[in-house]
Amino acid sequence: MKIIAFEVRNDELESFKKTEMEYQVEITYVCDALTKENAHLLEGFEYVSILGFSKLDKDLIDRMKVYGVKAVSTRTIGYNHIDVDYATKAGIVISNANYAPNGVADYTIMLILMAMRNYKQALFRGNVNDYSLAGLQGREMRNMTIGIVGAGSIGAAVIRNLQGFGCEVLAYAGHPKKELEGMCTFASMDEIYERCDIISFHAPLTKDTYHMVNEETLAKMKDGVILINTARGSLMELSTLIKGIETKKIGALGLDVIEYEEGLYHRDLRSDIISNRDIAYLRQFPNVTMTQHMAFYTKEAVESMVRCGVENLWECEKKGDCSLRIA
Repeated sequence: MKIIAFEVRNDELESFKKTEMEYQVEITYVCDALTKENAHLLEGFEYVSILGFSKLDKDLIDRMKVYGVKAVSTRTIGYNHIDVDYATKAGIVISNANYAPNGVADYTIMLILMAMRNYKQALFRGNVNDYSLAGLQGREMRNMTIGIVGAGSIGAAVIRNLQGFGCEVLAYAGHPKKELEGMCTFASMDEIYERCDIISFHAPLTKDTYHMVNEETLAKMKDGVILINTARGSLMELSTLIKGIETKKIGALGLDVIEYEEGLYHRDLRSDIISNRDIAYLRQFPNVTMTQHMAFYTKEAVESMVRCGVENLWECEKKGDCSLRIA
């Protein structure tokens, strides 16, 4: 069985090699994302593994069909970079990855604490031997009401992590989980917007969740609200975040993801000109902490993502289907 894997990072290679031997498959590794320009590399391969920068639109899916691709496994949990409906019509099996929620949940707590305690400013001051305290006064979690938007595996893990801090936790979920009863109070989005001091987003990116944070919803929130996003950048409208920080409606931001991050994150651009003015402008504020889409990035998660990427395709070949099939 032959597989071609795109967007392969150096930190994935060890896990790929182990999985390649375990499943007795032959993998061709490509560092670049899959695009229309390099789609010719698909010739001779029925099974494809990708990451999030490979944008599988109708045109690229049509090309994949011409080359005889049967299945695509994205080594990510999210799959908004794939036109799943069109792939289904084209007869291509799409599957995603799975990994434990702990890494992202832990990272979320870190961003909350950094935002609450003004750690970005403290860190920058320390780098120039400024050890003053003015402007660094924070707040204590036990006096905060925290909203969790999306109580899937990651949101639920964040709720569990928050139990030791003594804060009130509100959660919004399409399907409330009984095991979270007593750890949080399930609430409407409007109640979360109106009552919470901190709101952390853990929803998938869909048509319904696109730009959940916009001028209208931000207006419902408390003055000085702290917003955290470790899910998908486009849950929050970038222009609204900028305006919210400028007007001090938003007290602080902790963003591991951001709208229009494509082409920036996971790349070394130290020698390049960054043309995205809005991102450059937002990140310079002292109360905005931004990291490069790395909340997922633990040894355990990478190993799981690679294993899913190979195992899903192996199952498709050997069993005709896979356990993590999307379409």
